[in-house]
Amino acid sequence: MDKPIKKTSIGGQALIEGILMRGPEKTVIAVRTPDGIITKEQKTPGKEKAAWKKWPMIRGLVGLYESMKMGIDALMYSAQMAEESMEEEEPGWFVKHAPKSWVRWYEKNQKTVDQTVSILISFSAALLLFFFIPTLITSNFARIIDNTLLLNLVEGAFRILLFLGYILLISRMEEIKRVFEYHGAEHKSIHAYEHGEELTVENIKKYPIEHPRCGTSFLFNVMLISILVLSFFGWPNPWVRMATRLIMLPVIAGISYEVNRWVGRSDSALARRISMPGLWLQGTATVREPDDDQIEVAIAALEQVIPENGELDRW
Repeated sequence: MDKPIKKTSIGGQALIEGILMRGPEKTVIAVRTPDGIITKEQKTPGKEKAAWKKWPMIRGLVGLYESMKMGIDALMYSAQMAEESMEEEEPGWFVKHAPKSWVRWYEKNQKTVDQTVSILISFSAALLLFFFIPTLITSNFARIIDNTLLLNLVEGAFRILLFLGYILLISRMEEIKRVFEYHGAEHKSIHAYEHGEELTVENIKKYPIEHPRCGTSFLFNVMLISILVLSFFGWPNPWVRMATRLIMLPVIAGISYEVNRWVGRSDSALARRISMPGLWLQGTATVREPDDDQIEVAIAALEQVIPENGELDRW
């Protein structure tokens, strides 16, 4: 592991029996099926972006939206590939009972509808669980705590505890454990690529499952940075607090992206300390040691997104 480290912008996402790898030019989904590994390739959005979409703070929001949209699409695709070997399910309630014109419209626009509904549900659930519930719980402490900064710290502590509890809870589910193992395969393969190794199973196995530029670290940074940002708004009534947290969420996400970007580039002691909580959370909950078959899927995805121009994927 003494080879020069190339910090790459290539990143991925664990799927159902598969991995998505996003490179500067191509994005590839690799899924293991009973017939072997299948891959699906698409162009990575980026070069055609307007200049303002690449501004600091703004680029984080654009990237977050693109990653969420692409990730949900990839999850649906991997689930579809996994279901092909299962018995065909009966039509759902909507197909059975809705007017035929509605069903035809849904079938024609199913991908867009499913993506939109998934994003709205995920976003709403995250707001409720990690922002609205913590501020409501902390309201009970307002009678004994007069300091607004301390109230915001208490709220932030509840937010982090709920986040950790949620992650640890889902990590115990057998289906999610498999996804987290693919997460480990993704990280290990990127480590090997960054160290200039040939992408073989044996070379990749020796690398760690944690990675400082992981999305888990980004989410943990959102939790921490929200405490600092929201402290500037005091402790108004519950409705104003909820509105403030909703309005400031894009700002918090933008700052978190820039921090994650800097930490990924820097080798300073400060950067290493900032990355420690996210690395701890990865190793504790969101990443697991993969088997050889899972590493092979990561290789299949990663090899196809590595650009011919070796400088194109610099972080």
